Amino acid sequence: MSWAQRISHPKTIKETTPEQCKEDIVKLNCKVKAIIQDIYDCKGPLDALTDLNATAQSSLADLRGKISLLDDLSNEVDHERVRVDLKQLAQNQFKLFQNTQATLRKANLACKLAIDNKEKDVLLGSREARKEQLRHRQKVSDNKAQMMHSASDVTESLMSISRKMEDTVQQSSTTLHSLVTSSNTITETNEELKSQSGLIQTGHRLLTKYNRREFTDKILLLFALALFFSTVVYILKRRLFPS
Repeated sequence: MSWAQRISHPKTIKETTPEQCKEDIVKLNCKVKAIIQDIYDCKGPLDALTDLNATAQSSLADLRGKISLLDDLSNEVDHERVRVDLKQLAQNQFKLFQNTQATLRKANLACKLAIDNKEKDVLLGSREARKEQLRHRQKVSDNKAQMMHSASDVTESLMSISRKMEDTVQQSSTTLHSLVTSSNTITETNEELKSQSGLIQTGHRLLTKYNRREFTDKILLLFALALFFSTVVYILKRRLFPS
């Protein structure tokens, strides 16, 4: 089965030349490509896409008819080389026609996907907004977790400080008790020193009194010695030099 037989379109040979047919094919190809580009650029709604597809299908039908007509015209050409060239051109145009149909389907899929995404964005907010919300929620969650961790660290630090303060208070209490004991000892020592000071003062007075008596005794002793020697001298003088 030839490629022309695979095209289910009625063939009507019109009063046209191959050159005119080729020109019509080029124009229709450009028109269909422009419609496909419009479909790619279409952002909705679905009614607009439906209208573009209707126009595209109509243009494709016309294009298919022109390609079929070109093939029929090639059969009427007497010159073998020209007939072969027209046949080859018709086959190439049919392959291009099939590629155009595939491109149209891809454009429709892309457009429908874009419209669906747009509708989802309208209903649920834009994807970027949702991503931003998710990032914000994640950031808030991370901040809460970090704050909880920081609060836990602060609580642990406060508990550690409290334990240290308790130890310090205990040490201060022990030190205070030692100071009280030392103060009592110092007070008792001070009392003993005062008592000993009284004894020392009494001893000092006694020693002073004894020193005075010793001085008096020395004077008396010297006086007695002087008197004794004077008496001895007097006696010796009387004995040795009687008058």
